[in-house]
Amino acid sequence: MKHFYQLVKATTTASLTLCFASLAFAQNVALVGATVHTLSDTGTLENATVLMADGNIEAVGEDLNVPQNYERIDVTGKVITPGLFGAFTSLGLQEVSSSAGVVDDRVKAHPVSATGAAYDASYAINPDSSLMAITRVEGFTTAASGLSDTDQLFTGQGAVISLANTTSPVLKPRAFVHTRVDNRGAAGNGDSRAALWVALDQVLNEAAGATSADLAVGADWHGLTSKADVKALKSVLAGTTPLLVTANRAADIRQVIALKQRFSSLKLVIVEGLEAWRVASELASAQIPVIINPEYNLPGGFDQMGATLANAARLHEAGVTVAIGMDTHNIRLATQHAGNAVANGLPHEVGLKAVSLNPAIIYGVSDRMGSIESGKMANIVVWSGDPLEVTEAAEQVWINGEPTEMTSRQIKLRDRYLQLNQAKTQPYVRP
Repeated sequence: MKHFYQLVKATTTASLTLCFASLAFAQNVALVGATVHTLSDTGTLENATVLMADGNIEAVGEDLNVPQNYERIDVTGKVITPGLFGAFTSLGLQEVSSSAGVVDDRVKAHPVSATGAAYDASYAINPDSSLMAITRVEGFTTAASGLSDTDQLFTGQGAVISLANTTSPVLKPRAFVHTRVDNRGAAGNGDSRAALWVALDQVLNEAAGATSADLAVGADWHGLTSKADVKALKSVLAGTTPLLVTANRAADIRQVIALKQRFSSLKLVIVEGLEAWRVASELASAQIPVIINPEYNLPGGFDQMGATLANAARLHEAGVTVAIGMDTHNIRLATQHAGNAVANGLPHEVGLKAVSLNPAIIYGVSDRMGSIESGKMANIVVWSGDPLEVTEAAEQVWINGEPTEMTSRQIKLRDRYLQLNQAKTQPYVRP
């Protein structure tokens, strides 16, 4: 849908595109005249200027003078936001989920791990995945990427990755650990929450009590989990690595809140949380953020009976930090999801933060990204209009101050069939 509107606007943005194309080797850039959603304490600025230098944001303001050594780009009438952040994905790990070959976001049980905590997604990220560019041209510059299935208690350690066209996309390895306590999690762990929660408590207690001597090579270890798992969980118990927990029904979310009472240093994050609005005040008191897809409004199971489009708005109103953005192939649609959340009561600026600043806060990287402030990475997006409107599109994306090529496999396929070569049949025409 968005690419259709990009095509319609092609003639009106041609001059701007030419300006962007000339920036391939520009080090210092001034974007002048746009409405800038800084998502910082500065708020939204009108007719503002953003200065980028050496990969960082130099300054942002309404009355800035542009130094002579800056490439000046007129973006009057456009909208600027920070680069967007895919809050919970398997980008770089999954290309075709039904592939008969290896799909790196799934792990079969391996002796190194008894519970799945040790598996490390950062080793498997593929920067050449076609989904990187597909997501990048929609305004996303960063994502949290992790395994989706291990058939064990945990789905391993995920990473924060850059969506830049780079051979080294991992920005923060072992950025989170994920587990499930929903119906699917129970099904894979004894087929009942009565087994799942006992196992989770046992594993965390083992990790908490393990000493360096216990984990030494050659030392005896008789725990439910493996030494490699324990090492991965040590930073979780210390609160330096977030533990993401997929939970939907209110009773399950209350169990997650109770888990923090037993392990007070845990930095917990709810994922999905279809009934999170029912326990919003308790989540706020426990300072537990929620990563959601706000599109759910029908029960997909008996743990989702309370699904509602007002979930995000109700959570925010209660004081819960909300991030929006799940899935891999369609994480690019998170702006539409945020827009629908805004249509159902979420404040507009909070909707923008939910796909940028709030995920950065959750993963502990907000000191470098998520808002437009001096000193942060120059991850910047110029939009044709409101990013949360389905009829608007990202016109140019900068990552680390470098303009990215605004094309993808999907766009090339679109263009291929827009410009038919009648002299040859389509199988013989290369994109």
